[in-house]
Amino acid sequence: MNTNGNIYTIIYTTVIVAVVAAILAFASQSLKSRQDDNEKADTISQMLTAAQFATKADLQKLGNTKVLAKYAEEIEQAFTVGTDGSKVSDLDLDKVYSPKELKKQNYKIKDGSGAEIPVFIFKNGTTVVPVYGAGLWGPIWGYIAFEPSSNTIKGAYFDHESETAGLGAKIKDDPAFQAEFIREQADFTNQNVFDIVKGGAPKNADGTSVIDNKIDAITGATMTSNGLDAAIDTWLGAYSAYFKGTTAKTEEE
Repeated sequence: MNTNGNIYTIIYTTVIVAVVAAILAFASQSLKSRQDDNEKADTISQMLTAAQFATKADLQKLGNTKVLAKYAEEIEQAFTVGTDGSKVSDLDLDKVYSPKELKKQNYKIKDGSGAEIPVFIFKNGTTVVPVYGAGLWGPIWGYIAFEPSSNTIKGAYFDHESETAGLGAKIKDDPAFQAEFIREQADFTNQNVFDIVKGGAPKNADGTSVIDNKIDAITGATMTSNGLDAAIDTWLGAYSAYFKGTTAKTEEE
């Protein structure tokens, strides 16, 4: 065969492309299990951080196996609820929701097409729920933990796909921002369940907001702050019926 001809070039290129594609497909399939384990451990680390069991940095040092073991030791029950507050189904205790799964439920919350949103309750009574929405450059998500049978926030952790370093990325990188949520309260009777406000929320002497459901926005990151604010309102709004029902039962008891 003429190695300088067009036919040879086409055949050679086709073979190379096929071989490279096969190698990449094999590598992707081989690494999928490890990637899934990493994503699951990272998600659980975010939940444990929000629930104040440890910092994200300390959990990362433990490695996947110990993080999963810690979660298994602390989690008591997990289930899904509808936006009417009713329980839909139990979840396996090792089941967590990836950002992709949260994205699907986000669409269902917004269009009212039967969202099934997860609730995670730990043995110490802490309840953790996710939030998901759009930042400036891509999706943002996270977890908010509540004190037992209460609308008082115990902690929060947020993550993002591509927010600006030093600005919007502070929702993940700045512990001081996440610490602002601690001891604040979600107002499940209000359409704006929780607000991230530009210009600063008035503070009490102990650092909590004068108005319980408001905290300071991130300076210079208006779009990311607005996106996170919308995500929190959308998701906590979807959980409102559940939390109002839980609080009512506690008051009766």
